[in-house]
Amino acid sequence: MKKIFYTIPVLLLLILSFYGLNSCNKSISNRTADLPALNPASLDLNAGSWKTILLNRPDTFSVATPSATTTPNYIGELNEIKGYQKHLTSDQLNKIKYWSAGGVLRWNEILRGLVAKYNLPPYQNPDGTYPIPSAANPFAYPLFPFANPPYAARAYAYITAAQYDALVACWYYKTKFNRQAPYKTDTTITAYASKTNLPSYPSEAAVLAGVTAEMMILLFPGETSAVQQLAIEQEQAAVMSGAASRSDILAGESLGRQIADVFIAKARTDKAGSAVGTPTDWANLENNTISKGETPWYSLETPKRPPMLPLFGNVKSLLIDSASIVSLRPGPPPSTSSVQMKTEVQEVYDYVKNPSRENMRIVQFWADGAGTYTPPGHWNAIASEDFIDLNFSEVRWANNLALLNITLMDAAIVCWNTKYYYYNPRPCQLNPAIKTLTGVPNFPSYISGHSTFSGAAAALLSFVVPANANKYMQMAQEASFSRLAGGIHYRSDCSVGLQVGQNVGGYAIARAKIDGAH
Repeated sequence: MKKIFYTIPVLLLLILSFYGLNSCNKSISNRTADLPALNPASLDLNAGSWKTILLNRPDTFSVATPSATTTPNYIGELNEIKGYQKHLTSDQLNKIKYWSAGGVLRWNEILRGLVAKYNLPPYQNPDGTYPIPSAANPFAYPLFPFANPPYAARAYAYITAAQYDALVACWYYKTKFNRQAPYKTDTTITAYASKTNLPSYPSEAAVLAGVTAEMMILLFPGETSAVQQLAIEQEQAAVMSGAASRSDILAGESLGRQIADVFIAKARTDKAGSAVGTPTDWANLENNTISKGETPWYSLETPKRPPMLPLFGNVKSLLIDSASIVSLRPGPPPSTSSVQMKTEVQEVYDYVKNPSRENMRIVQFWADGAGTYTPPGHWNAIASEDFIDLNFSEVRWANNLALLNITLMDAAIVCWNTKYYYYNPRPCQLNPAIKTLTGVPNFPSYISGHSTFSGAAAALLSFVVPANANKYMQMAQEASFSRLAGGIHYRSDCSVGLQVGQNVGGYAIARAKIDGAH
């Protein structure tokens, strides 16, 4: 399979370097560094009526009626734009170009960089215990959050879902007020982004800046200053480009922050805060497995690290009810004392004792371990690469990424629910001669997280971009196989994980079919 290079643009790299938001360790090309301004094939002017995720209705927020374009106040706003455009620097032009390629895309790239920066497991204390990151003190070691795959999946889901709901509301008010962009109102103003008939009040750039900043600050509180600066930069770029006036920006940012409050309230009650569990919870998991006559999983780190987020399977989904989460949990893995398990352990050993060059490539390409944007981030990168060429509007970008990431969060919930229900040991625990090719994750084996994430993502993306369905399924199968070839999972972990992921994806597809966007 041809290797694909995923990217964070050069300008973004400079921003991230300045603020300490380091990117993941995958190869970086210039794929998105020099994108033209977003020029959607459709403005999706009916998006204000699309079905939202958490909002009951998009028209219940405080958005003031805009001033007429003939009022002195608005004329003053036009003069502000002209003043900027008279003296634009190369740096300002670069920022206009960067953000005009699409705010949903740019914030997704930034989020991937944040996940990679914070995807670092804490080091042990002198007494052999492990510290737990604290949201109340995010600057103390270990930094909050530890953006492991479940946490990352939840972060991607909340941010993209909030962006989607915010843009649906934005489109509702745009069509309600129908105030044209400054470059249409005054022909002496240059349009540095694409010219369209999309109304400018409230500004979609400011809606995105407002909602995303609030959500990122909640999930990555140590990056508050950097995120706020990026939000200001996006808004200022929209003004300088001639796409938005100051009142467009103020209305948009206010709307975005109001909608973020809805998602923040949900996030504070979804049980993610208690997913770490307690020593009693950890001991019960092991004892319950032993009582069933099975060999329990245990940490192979020295000293032994507590299991990663053992109660994440109880987190409340944005889409699926708790009973359905349980129904999605598959049947048990092979018994640890069975002939089938012995056969599967041997198969893992056979793969790792003399790995082929191609298998090594596959293992490394899909590794997505510590210091990377995690498997959910990898699928965000894959989706973003494909969406660029499809000329989606901002609201459709947001819809598709929200569906993808809600699916990935649900995949994490179902997968972790399964892992800690069965508490199955890793192959290298049952046979210490197995030396994995890319580390040993600190949580139970059955089912494979990579497989579950990939099955869910491939199913959803195949619905969104049906022309790529075969490609997505091949990629999912390769991602799943990488965990067997790397010595991390048994075949049954992978095959069942893929199927469970596809089942999870079916829920988001059913939702997409009635959301008005598809």
